[in-house]
Formats: sequence, structure tokens, C-alpha cells
Amino acid sequence: MAEAIAFDIATELITKLSSRALSQVGLCWNLKHDIDDLKRTVRTIKAVLLDAEEKSVTDNLVKVWLEELKDVLYDADDLLDDFSTEALRKDLMGGNKLTKEVRLFFSSSNQFAYGLRMGRQIKATKARLTLIGSEANNFGFMVRDRPVETSFMTKKRPQTHSFVPKDKIIGRDDDKAALLKLMLEFESEDNVYIIPIVGFGGLGKTALAQFVYNDKMVHDHFELKMWVCVSDVFDVKIIVENIIKSATGQAPDQNLEMDQLQKQLREKIGGKKYLLVLDDIWNEEMEEWVSLKELLVGGVKGSRIIVTNRSWRVAKITSKCQPYVLKGLSDDDAWSLFKEIAFEQRYADSTNSAFVEIGKQILERCGGVPLVIRTIASTLSYKETEKEWRSFKDNELLRISQKEGKFLPTLKLSYDHLPSHLKHCFAYCRLYPKDYEIRVQTLVQLWIAQGFIKQLNQSQSLEEIGFGYFKDLVERSFFQEVKNNETWFTCKMHDLMHDLAESVAGIESSIVDSDKIASEVGEKCRHISINPSLIPLLKGNKLRTLLHFPNMRTEDLSEEIWDLIIANCRCLRVLKLNHLDIQKISPSIYKLKHLRYLDLSGNEVVEILPKSICKIQNLLVLKFDCCFRLQELPKKIEKLVNLTHPGCEGCNDLTHMPRGIGKLTSLETLSTFVVDKDGSHGGADLSELRLLNNLRGQLEIRNLGSVKNAKEKFKAANLREKQHLRSLVLEWYADNGDDDEKSLEDLQPHPNLKKLVINRWKGDAKFPSWLSLLTNLVHITIWGPSKFKHLPSFAQLPCLKQLRILYCTELESMDDNSPKGS
Repeated sequence: MAEAIAFDIATELITKLSSRALSQVGLCWNLKHDIDDLKRTVRTIKAVLLDAEEKSVTDNLVKVWLEELKDVLYDADDLLDDFSTEALRKDLMGGNKLTKEVRLFFSSSNQFAYGLRMGRQIKATKARLTLIGSEANNFGFMVRDRPVETSFMTKKRPQTHSFVPKDKIIGRDDDKAALLKLMLEFESEDNVYIIPIVGFGGLGKTALAQFVYNDKMVHDHFELKMWVCVSDVFDVKIIVENIIKSATGQAPDQNLEMDQLQKQLREKIGGKKYLLVLDDIWNEEMEEWVSLKELLVGGVKGSRIIVTNRSWRVAKITSKCQPYVLKGLSDDDAWSLFKEIAFEQRYADSTNSAFVEIGKQILERCGGVPLVIRTIASTLSYKETEKEWRSFKDNELLRISQKEGKFLPTLKLSYDHLPSHLKHCFAYCRLYPKDYEIRVQTLVQLWIAQGFIKQLNQSQSLEEIGFGYFKDLVERSFFQEVKNNETWFTCKMHDLMHDLAESVAGIESSIVDSDKIASEVGEKCRHISINPSLIPLLKGNKLRTLLHFPNMRTEDLSEEIWDLIIANCRCLRVLKLNHLDIQKISPSIYKLKHLRYLDLSGNEVVEILPKSICKIQNLLVLKFDCCFRLQELPKKIEKLVNLTHPGCEGCNDLTHMPRGIGKLTSLETLSTFVVDKDGSHGGADLSELRLLNNLRGQLEIRNLGSVKNAKEKFKAANLREKQHLRSLVLEWYADNGDDDEKSLEDLQPHPNLKKLVINRWKGDAKFPSWLSLLTNLVHITIWGPSKFKHLPSFAQLPCLKQLRILYCTELESMDDNSPKGS
């Protein structure tokens, strides 16, 4: 992946070095000549990187050269980021009114010293780049002025439904019928009969299990259906927790002991004919399987467990019966799948004899494996000419050899044909554990924090562009199981795709879950997900990403580990340390001045945040969701001038919003706005919402009953101008007892709103007149007590699907036109 990242970093460096702001700074510190010199050096090296990328596939020396180059480019990027960060910080501290581009204010006492230090670092970086650039002459690289993937960037794609993969299950009807027979008709001696499905990665074992699981006959036959993805770690306690969660829709208390969990499990499945799918089992230890199996025998006769795995050994351990062996698709079915994806809307090409001939020759190398077929066909769908198809067959395919089940070289071809900006977006996903359900918005925010998203069109936000990147990768089959649960999108990566991401990421990324791996992490590793207890073993100090995932069980984060992170990880752009029972956040966190993404969600006992967080002016995302005891956000939050996503959802102890939050006009989300109940905290009032018109997603406003001068403040919130909001929650609770009229009429939202929740409204008995204008409303919830006596007609709200009325005891009538779900 070095070549793709090197080209992108070089491009970004040239943009930064060419900016007016840096030019002004260079003049102030007498560094203009050094900056221009560095820019020329980077531009010269960038000119040959595209050719170097192609040569690195077959030439290991070129690959090593690119790795060394990338390391220097990273250091140069850190240097320029340090430059701009200091300029921004001095601007905010000094309160000067220089141009927004420059944002520079240094006192004369330190200006000279800082200029000398920066000058030395720029010269040293240029010298390193010049040396590496001179080595390029040994390889005879050709100068290329544009990337191979330009055609991808300009090609118009047909519109599709959001995040819906184009292909469906093809060629598995016979397999489904055979499995249905085993599930519905076969009579076993055992009450619970276990059916293993065996096959190597990419054949579609999970897809087949889903195909059967969702069949109507199966739905009618079993009282209870459960689905659990097991994957690499076979932990009986975790598996039992997940079975209970699948059966009830709620996760059990994590503090429960195994004995309590097994009792819950027996209660849920006892006396029922159930179907359980245990997807992707790797465990080969008989004792561990038996300990789980003993907990699952309580179902009545006819219960079934489907186990999907890649190994015959696993199949023999899990079941006495002959496993169902899944094979590759037949030639006809393989061609049907290939044709559906590769030709997309170009039906004429699908009947062109030349395209058909080349396509079938390419298809021979896919081995009937659906994942490989989908991935290769998706790549070819971006190639519109017979010449491009033939080149792919004769060049790329000719270079690889594969054995049955070893398809990474074939999948690598699709990676090679990605545009560079998508290459490291995909490779970055190597940091997620296998089978992890990825929140797409979080993934996009991580990409943005790393600088992977390029804003070529100013009319689109970085997040919108990032979602476009994601959709491009979905269309090329790099992600699967994309879901929209109304609150967020999620997806998963197939194991083979995860293996591919690990392969292309190389030493730059690592999942650190053992002492051995931690001790092997070196200086060139930039991104890790880690069990924080292993941080003391790390040697590298140039990390840009440090993630902790809640499924990595660990001890509490100690002050010593905080100190290590802050001392050794000064280049971090992303720090995610959620659900670790952190007691206190280190006040020295401000030293991580390059941070763009900080997530400390789920640390339930944190009550206050250090003021120093507001010194991290590069922060784009600051998350404290589900920090239930958190009482307030930092007072100087307006200093975080780049902040777009402050997350405080579920922080029920928040007493107020800090004053100045309304100055952050770049905010794209603000899940919660809390009105100061009695004014004792000196918090922000509703007028600070006036200019926050980029807000999207959900906005929950609490303690509306405490607002003084309500008519004025409600209108000042300017909700009707917030066209990107999709959900609005108006919570009243306390009432300060004044005589001020608090009318819903003054809280009119924009017509684009899709969900409206009114909690504990105690005002007049009339619905607001603006309700009829919300023609996009899908969901309304009214939670009493309220004085509403009559609901209006909802016939003028064509999209309304659900109306929920709860605890409204004074309600006398409901209009006949109320929607289903009322």
C-alpha cells in the first residue's frame, strides 16, 4: 500500500506548501525560500510515483524504496501540521484579527526562535527527500502526470438504491432445498440436531445460511430463531451472551457470571423448537465445543443448529452427522452472476461475442467462488472497452497463479485497480476485528481524520464525499451485509477481504492483541487497534491511529498508560479509548495537538473533562456518548474551531451547554442541547442554536420548560432553518413556574424533518399549526402528560407511518385518519 499512500501524501503536501497561508507564514519567519525548495523536491518525486507503483508489484527493491519514501513524507506532513497548528493556536490565544487563512500571531520574543527551529526541520526534511529522490534514478522511473484510475474518477455511474449490493444469491436453490429437507423433514434421534456447512472462504456459506434462515417455511416451523457470529475467538461466555441477545433483542448484563447466564439461556430455549445458526466457527478444541453444546440441548425435538465453518475437522467436532459440503457455482450459474455485475446496464455488451469470450476466459480463473466472481466482475464493470478487458485478462490475470482456496492474488487484482484514494481507505479497515459490525459513519470520520478524503467539490461536505467512497467500495464488493437500522448504517467485511486488507496494509497497520505482536510493532507502524494493557510494550512513536474495540477485554486504563500515550504518541490523529472504565482523563491530553478524532465514549464514571481539551484545535470529532455521569462540556468549547461532531448522546447528567457553542458554525451534529434548569451554571441559552444550520441527524433539546423569555428564545433557536435535521426531540420536564407563555408554535422545524418527539409538554391543548407543513414526517411520538385533548387530522402528512401516544390521559379523541401503528 506504500505507493498509493505515498502518492496521496505527496499530493497533499504540495497543496499545503502552495497555500497562501503557508506562504504568508514563510514570509513572517523568513522561510519562504525553504518552503519553495521543499515544494519543488516533493513535486519532482511525485512525478515518478505512479510509475514506481506499477514496478513495485514485481520489484521488491522498488517496494522498499517506496516504504522509505513514505516514511519521510509522513514526517514532512507532521512537520507542516505542526506549523499550521501552532499558527492557529497563537491566533486563538492572541485574539488578533489577521486573515482567517493565516491565523498567525507570535510575540517578537519567540518568533525568531520558532522560525529558526522550523527552518532547521524543513531543511533536514528536504535533505532526506533529496537523497531518496536521487536513488530513484537507479530505477529508471518514467514521469507520469496523471493516475491510471482517472477514467474511474470521471465515469458516470447509474443511480442505485443506497448501499444495496446489486447481486443476489444465484445458483444455490438446490443447496437450499437440501438443507430445508434436513431441517424440516429429517427425523433425528437427538432433540437438537446439528448441521455443519463446510467450504472454503468466499463460497457463500453465510449467504446460504441466511437464505435458509429467512425462508418462510423455516419461520413458521421454529418457535425461536437465533443467529450468532462466532469467528476467531471461541469464548463460551461471549457466545452465550450473544445467543441471549439474539433471542431477546437485548444484551444481558455484562456483570453476570457464567452460572447466571446459562440459567437465562436455558429459560429462553427450554421447551421450544428452536433454530440457532453459529456462523464462522474456527475452534478445533473438543472440550470447548462440548461445554457450549451442553448448554444447548434444552430444545424440544426438531430443534436445529446450523454451524458454518471452513474445516472438516471443526465439522467433525461439532456434529456426528455428515457435513453439508458447499461447492463452487456451476459454469452456468457462475456466468449468470458474472454477467449480472460486469455488464450492469450495458446489456448490449453482454451479448457481444468478443466480450462474452473474454469474460468466460476470465471467469475460468475465479473457480466458481461467488466472492471472487463478484469482486472481479465489479472491477470489470468499470472498464468499458474490449481492449481494457483483454488487457486485464492478458496482463494482470497472467501474472498470478492460485490453488484451490487461495484467492488472495485474484482479489488483489481488484485492489490494484482501485483509485489511490480508495486503496488506503480499504486497507485502513484492517484495524477492525474480523466479523466486526462496522458503523459506516464512524469509519468515514476515521478516514477524514487521517486525511484520506479529498474535497474536490466545495458544495459537498467531507462526510458526504466519504460516504461516496464507501458506496464505491460496496459496489466493488469490498464490503458486505450493509444494513440501515434507521439510526446508522453498518457493514461487515468478508474474512477473505479482511485478509486482503491485512496483506496490502503490511507493517503499517496492526491488531495488537498479544505480548508478541506488541513487541514486534516498529517505527514504521502508523495505525493500531490494541488492548491498552499492551501499550507499555510498544516501541514505535509515530502512531497516527490508536483504537480500542470493546470486544478486546482489558483492565481499566491507568494513569501510567495515559502518560505513555501522551509521551510517545504525539503524532496521533485518532484516539479511541471507549468502554474502559476510565476514572479521569489526563489534563496533559492537550499535548496530542494533531488529534482530529477523540472518542472516550462509554466511560461511565467520568464526571468532568479537563479544560485543556479545548487546546486541541484540530479536533473534528469529540465523543463522550454514554458517559452517564458527565456533568458538563468544557467551558471554552468555542476554541475548538474545527469541531464538526461533538458526541454527548446518553449523557443524562449534563446540566447545561457551555456558552460559546453557537460560535461553532461548522457543527454537523449536536445530538443533545441541554437548557440550564435554574441558570446557576451560566450555560448557553437557545439563541446559541441560531446559526448552527449545518446540523444534521438528530437534535434533542432538554429542559424546555425552564426557558425564560420563551417566545423570544424559542424563535431565536431558528429551528425552521435547519434543513438537514431529520429527527427532533423536544423534552420539557421541569417548569420554572413563571407566567411566560411557552408555545410549541414558536419551535417550528424545517419541513424536511422525518421524526418528531414531544416529551412531557404541559402547555396549551392545541397542536401547533406548523405540523401540517411537515410533509416528510414518518414518525411522531407524544409522551405525556400533556393537555392535548384532540389530535388533528394526519391526512395531510402523506409519509406518516407511525403515531405513538403515550400517557396522554386528557386525550378525548383521535382522528380516523391516524396512521397504522398509532
